[in-house]
Amino acid sequence: MADEVILRFNEVSFEYSYNKPILDEASFSVRRGAKITLMGQNGAGKSTIFNLINGSLRPKKGEISITNSASIGASRQTLDRADFGLTLEEYFATAFEPVPGNLKSQISKVMDAVNLDIPFERHVGEMSGGQQARLLLAFALIQNPDILLLDEPTNNLDAAGIDHLISFLVMYEKTVIVISHDADFLNCFTDGVIYLDVYTHKVESYNGDYFTVVDEIAKRIERERMENARAEKIIQDRKDKVNFFSNKGGKMRKLAKKLREETEELEESIVEVRREDKTIRQFEIEAQNVIGNVVTISAVMTYPGHQPKEKKVELIIRKKMHVLVAGSNGIGKSTFLKTLVAGTAHGAKITSDVRVGYYSQDFSQLNFEQTVLDSLESVIPAEQTTDLETMRAIAAGFLITGNLMDHKVRDLSEGQKGLLSFARLVLTKPGLLILDEPTNHINFRHIPIIAKAINNYQGAMILVSHMPDFVKEIRIDEKLDLGKT
Repeated sequence: MADEVILRFNEVSFEYSYNKPILDEASFSVRRGAKITLMGQNGAGKSTIFNLINGSLRPKKGEISITNSASIGASRQTLDRADFGLTLEEYFATAFEPVPGNLKSQISKVMDAVNLDIPFERHVGEMSGGQQARLLLAFALIQNPDILLLDEPTNNLDAAGIDHLISFLVMYEKTVIVISHDADFLNCFTDGVIYLDVYTHKVESYNGDYFTVVDEIAKRIERERMENARAEKIIQDRKDKVNFFSNKGGKMRKLAKKLREETEELEESIVEVRREDKTIRQFEIEAQNVIGNVVTISAVMTYPGHQPKEKKVELIIRKKMHVLVAGSNGIGKSTFLKTLVAGTAHGAKITSDVRVGYYSQDFSQLNFEQTVLDSLESVIPAEQTTDLETMRAIAAGFLITGNLMDHKVRDLSEGQKGLLSFARLVLTKPGLLILDEPTNHINFRHIPIIAKAINNYQGAMILVSHMPDFVKEIRIDEKLDLGKT
């Protein structure tokens, strides 16, 4: 049974209604019990493949086979905003039809599996990002699926949460397919990689752990480049000879014809080298010139053990000051940032007339019903003029190209929403930058560029991040630890 194929894609093609091709005759198979990584650039179609597997999308061509109607459970990247008003128990009930009598017992088991301790009557919209990440995994597990689909499961998780998830996945006996940009996390349990090429829309399968596969792909690309370079040198030499012999008579002309035919065969033998994932361009977030205090904090509400508690603070944030807000999942970091932006924070206030650039971990700062173009235009300060060409150039630097401008924000992948958010920050020119897990959903190739831009930002900044390697690249002047008494 271990070698049984549980999932197979046979020449599957798919495109969205706006003629955006995603898959072109994609073929791959997954064995029962395998731990597979789905890899590819933002927008390549990783989440689309998940939706094809779970049946919420249907292929344009080809066949998707699931052995013995194996059950599928999916852990989404984010909670649906329509579910925010549900209690924990009500949310889990939506996984069943009809709802089982032992629902509370099942909830307790899956919450224990993901190390989540939340009262059943708590509304899911009140949970922190890390708690929501665990909740999404528990929601998939309670369905006891044969195939578990995990979409960016480490987003918002602290180090303890990631370690717990790795331990769980290593011991989990059923099939798991994971989308993640966390290379270290993936390498701990992956035994195969399915790679989506954003340019050709083809799919490649590899065996081995994540780092081994990445190294194998890099070596293959270099090999193909060298072989092509040798072939191109021979082709040019043959063409020079063809041109020379063509002007001769008799046997020389016959030789030229033979060389021309051989040259055409060589040109056909040149392989299309897989292009590496594009990275965003270097960028700068220009700061609004603010004189004096930007943020004044005298107290912060924290939530140890899910109970509100006031933490006294004496902190004034001024221009060029970078503050890291730390603490475990559920302590109140995101709540503090959201209420600060909304102007409802207990004991903290942003000085009037300070322009705020806010990156929310759940993209709540974006209007999903706007077009991408309208979303970009909406953040340009009233006193400034930015022509359409400049705006499009800034967006293109974040791989938000012209063909996406008329799409609704909701149609973007989570990674593209993240890059759109950074393009908006550049256009905003904020005096205060508030960043809540800005590396979530972002391709690891982009992260060093983002870290450099944030580090060089000359305005005031408040940052929340559970990625230690990212934080190490940022100048931090003050640390506000909500977990410390």
